[in-house]
Amino acid sequence: MLHDGGEMALLDVREAGQFGESHLLFATPLPYSRLELDIGALVPRKSVRIVLCDDDGRGAAERAARRLAALGYADVSVLAGGTAGCSAAGQALFKGVNVPSKLFGELVEHAYHTPRITAQELARMKQAGEDFVLFDGRPLNEHHKMTIPGSTCCPNAELPLRAPAMVRNPNTKIIVNCAGRTRSILGAQTLINFGVPNPVYALENGTQGWYLSDFQLEYGSTRKYPDAVDESTLPAQQAAAIRLMERFAVRSASAKQAASWLGDAKRTTYLCDVRTPEEFAQGSLRGAVHAPGGQLIQATDQWVGVRNARIALIDGGENVRAPAVASWLKQLGCDAYVLEGGVRCRLTGMPAPAPALPVLDAISATDLGRALDAGACTVLDLGSSTGYRKAHIPGSRWSTRARIAADAPEARGLTVLVTDEAGIARLAAMDLREAGVTNVKLLEGGLAAWKKAGYGTEASPKTPPDKECIDYLFFVHDRHAGNREAMRQYLAWETGLIAQLDEQDRGVFRIGPVR
Repeated sequence: MLHDGGEMALLDVREAGQFGESHLLFATPLPYSRLELDIGALVPRKSVRIVLCDDDGRGAAERAARRLAALGYADVSVLAGGTAGCSAAGQALFKGVNVPSKLFGELVEHAYHTPRITAQELARMKQAGEDFVLFDGRPLNEHHKMTIPGSTCCPNAELPLRAPAMVRNPNTKIIVNCAGRTRSILGAQTLINFGVPNPVYALENGTQGWYLSDFQLEYGSTRKYPDAVDESTLPAQQAAAIRLMERFAVRSASAKQAASWLGDAKRTTYLCDVRTPEEFAQGSLRGAVHAPGGQLIQATDQWVGVRNARIALIDGGENVRAPAVASWLKQLGCDAYVLEGGVRCRLTGMPAPAPALPVLDAISATDLGRALDAGACTVLDLGSSTGYRKAHIPGSRWSTRARIAADAPEARGLTVLVTDEAGIARLAAMDLREAGVTNVKLLEGGLAAWKKAGYGTEASPKTPPDKECIDYLFFVHDRHAGNREAMRQYLAWETGLIAQLDEQDRGVFRIGPVR
């Protein structure tokens, strides 16, 4: 099914930590705890083939199948045996997140021989006062968290549009970094594919490589690309974008064509706006989702849950950013198009419908405090497991929808759910009520309201224990906390992905033509 060319959604409904520890290569993560909240955007067409996966095919996947059937999804199956069955059958399982995109970055580097420099070479260039610029190809929030001193935030999809105005001298070297490898490689190769005259390099291993080489990182940087686009450089960039589209057989679509696609009951079409957050906030096409270009390539499964669907890309109408993104999505094996006129065209899509969630009564922090004092209620915290470790209501327990029925109290008293996202609690309440726990309420305002009312919290650094933090992938997140061993493991994981790829799966990627 994965390789027959038809549309299909392979959805892994385990929690994020479980998915990250071991999953099928082309599975899209959709935790059962968020199923109804996210399914409409990830899988907008209800007749598409859906296969649900969990550990063994008997837990969350079966419950998710019932939920999707109730929503009107007509072709839903459960993968017998889950990931355990796949492993027993000799199929490869992958660790980490956004694995197809990470694999793609490694394949791109091998195919294009993308030039790179090491952290030590960059430090030498700095010391020698060489003429170079350092662009951080990640979004501003990641750049702000940590970056290499002197870098300027310019997300990958913005590079071909904004770099010519930021680097006037064709002899100035351009270096692109990210936190690890993928976006460094793709950012540098984007500029090369656009034909910029400058020498361009990817910084090997990004900020992690810099830190592991005992160089200091910078925290809190707000340096970023200029908001205004230099109109004087635009004609040359647009001409380069046309050449890029020809090279990679990227086609454009008119608003009329895209409208017919959106009305096609037999094929899925996504509208993805690849512009900056500031531009998107000022307005976009109805029904479009914000998928900043560099991130759409980096984490395609965050927005696109159906394999072999159409993806129509929207930029500001300058026709530079959408072609850049489309050229990579095509090589990723996606059916990507550039929407003519971008955000200026007259196209109306349909936003994903909001799910009908059960009503859940609220309880104030004061009333909850009284109920706890009287020993008359149970409190279940549905926030993140690591957030619970840092601060939670005394006496509460951490849980998630996937296991809340098992955590449900046997007593018939009040059960209060604590979370910052009411939709999460409403979904969990469905499972609680099916388990016979009918007196369920939501803490109004969540933990913040509890604190504001003057009540204290407690911490539990080891509770829940690591093995029960099924929503958290330690090896990915710990590298951002200065954990050197986690960084080394992460970089080794990235470079080792290609060795796990079999020939059939490798055929999904269509890299080239390489010049």
